[in-house]
Amino acid sequence: MFESIRLITFDLDDTLWPTRPVIMAAEQRVYDWLSTHAPKVARSLSIQAMREQRLEWMQQHPDVAHDLTLVRLKTLEKLMRDFGYPLSLAEQGLRVFRQARDRVTPWDDVLPVLGYLRQQYPLVSLTNGNAQIENTPLQDCFDLSLSAEDVGAAKPDPAMFHQVARWSGLSFEQMLHVGDDLERDVLPASRLGMATAWVHRQSMRAPKHKQAELCLFNLYPLQIYLRG
Repeated sequence: MFESIRLITFDLDDTLWPTRPVIMAAEQRVYDWLSTHAPKVARSLSIQAMREQRLEWMQQHPDVAHDLTLVRLKTLEKLMRDFGYPLSLAEQGLRVFRQARDRVTPWDDVLPVLGYLRQQYPLVSLTNGNAQIENTPLQDCFDLSLSAEDVGAAKPDPAMFHQVARWSGLSFEQMLHVGDDLERDVLPASRLGMATAWVHRQSMRAPKHKQAELCLFNLYPLQIYLRG
């Protein structure tokens, strides 16, 4: 398989680092910040209630729901209006969130694997999330980084994959995509003709799927194993 590969794309969240603890810590950081700078908001709404507010806003604005940064900004602005605070606080709150959002801890095998692969292939990160790769420990690992915000659509929409093809000048058959999500990573890439690697961090005995190869990060130096 690797004989035809000329470029590898990687999903970020839950492929290269655990996401849930990062998001929970970032939301707690914003909540603590609100307790000081917009206390009426914190007294009236829990972290969970603010999550539900964001989900409702996304349902009402499906055309921009892929842009998670915009979603957070607009919902913070609504809170500031509702509770009588200046809208400028929303921008400040967003900065607090994004700083905490970038405090990711890659799994131990990630940096060695990416360093090894980058000696042989261009590497591209593709994410539906809004981590800023340049502010993370992986800042020097990728030749190009794209988000749903950048291209105007979230995976499984193929927009990010098409952008990589335009940028690289390669065909999809010359690319491998690595991700943890069957529906958002493996299947859309496979439909385009890309080779795919399905990452399973929770269990070494991953479920089988006829359209996905299995990717396990577990044995350095290469740490990528593919099988049909």
